[in-house]
Amino acid sequence: MPIINITVSGKADVALSTRIAAAVSDLTATHLRKDPTVTAIVVNYADPEHWFAGGRSLAEQALNSFWLDIKVVDGTNTKPEMAAYLEAIFARFEQLLGRLHHESYVLVHEVSAAAYGYGGKTQEFRYISGKLKSGL
Repeated sequence: MPIINITVSGKADVALSTRIAAAVSDLTATHLRKDPTVTAIVVNYADPEHWFAGGRSLAEQALNSFWLDIKVVDGTNTKPEMAAYLEAIFARFEQLLGRLHHESYVLVHEVSAAAYGYGGKTQEFRYISGKLKSGL
């Protein structure tokens, strides 16, 4: 159910995108308990010469970076789960991309179930429908 947008430094690489999507899907399922069958991931690339961290380009620093932005329904994860997720994501990207600039980011947006959904249905609708079907 989450939508995950990822930007990594470097040139577009289908094989790397595939590895990134698989790793992020797995870590999102493991740490945030999100179903991979309804997880959407978009991987974009940014030229390291045009990505600046600490006032200098990544190319100049011979470092890589990433930005991961994920939306989840508010209240579905604990602070320890999110902290473990951020730590695991950073470690996995270091394996995938090599030396990372410490200014590589993960942002978990917690959004209202009434304002978030897919397939034309909100998550709140899905939750209530599930409760009604199970007889509460």
